[in-house]
Formats: sequence, C-alpha cells, structure tokens
Amino acid sequence: MYQQVAWIVSIVLIALLAIAFFYVVRHSRREGDGAAVAAATGRWRGRLLWGVTLLCIPVVAYTLTEMPYARQAIANLGAVEVQAKGYQWYWEISQTELPVGKPIEFQVTSADVNHGFAIYDTDMKIVTQTQAMPGVVNVLRHTFEQPGTYKILCLEYCGVAHHSMMTELHVVAQ
Repeated sequence: MYQQVAWIVSIVLIALLAIAFFYVVRHSRREGDGAAVAAATGRWRGRLLWGVTLLCIPVVAYTLTEMPYARQAIANLGAVEVQAKGYQWYWEISQTELPVGKPIEFQVTSADVNHGFAIYDTDMKIVTQTQAMPGVVNVLRHTFEQPGTYKILCLEYCGVAHHSMMTELHVVAQ
C-alpha cells in the first residue's frame, strides 16, 4: 500500500514540476520594459540582504554564547576522573566508589574489541552510555544525583561471555 502511495505522490509531483517548467518557459519569452522590473528587483534584493543580516546577528550571537564548550570546561573543574577499560569479558574501573552530586568524568576505552559502556541505575534504566573502542578514549561526563549501586554493562556483543560483562559502581553521599 505504501509503495502505491509513493508512486502516486511521485507522479503528482513530477506533473506539477512539468507544469511549472512549461509555465516559466512560456512566459519568459514576453518582451517588455525591463527597466521597471530591474529597479524593483534591486530594491527588493537590498531589503532582503539587510533583513537577513539583521536576523543573522542575534542568531549568531545566541549560538556562540550557548556553545557547550566554555560551560563544559568550567563544569569539569573538580570532576572526579575514572578510567574504564573494557576487556573480553570484564570491565577494569579505576574507582568504584563515587560521590553523589559531583561531576564524574569517565575515560572509556577498550583493550581488545568494541564494547558498549552503559551505566544502569537501581531500576535497571540506562543513565548514560558511550562506546569503548580499542585505541580511542571516549570521555563520558555524568553527575549522579541519587546514591545507590549502579551497574556497568556492555551494550555491544563482544563474544561468548558478553552476558557476564558487568561491574558495580557504588555512589555514596559525602
């Protein structure tokens, strides 16, 4: 059914494009006074240029001030750094007891194959995730809001013991 709808829509669009093309070709042969049209077009282009310029200034200003890089650097001051390295079939984590409410910077990599690094909360819902790849260090930043035991599981099939690739993080109040 969807294929039929796609064909019908395609045929209608092609017909509309053909009609527009023939209309432009037919009416482009008219001779007339081009000076009035040129003057009107010139005024219109100038106004359009100023309008677009005035519209772009606040957009660019907002975009540059809202770029995440500056805020991210400030937010990461004082972050707890945790190295996480994936192996077939376990995680090597440099620190498993982490504070609540403090930014944590996980530096995630792999020693052998691709792994999916995912942190699950106590309800087994994914809190945050990234890829662990050999030769690449992915930085994952997260701030734990609730104390508890969080699980790190592999999200990408990495071999026969993939299912047993889990580690626990203990997030504690200080």
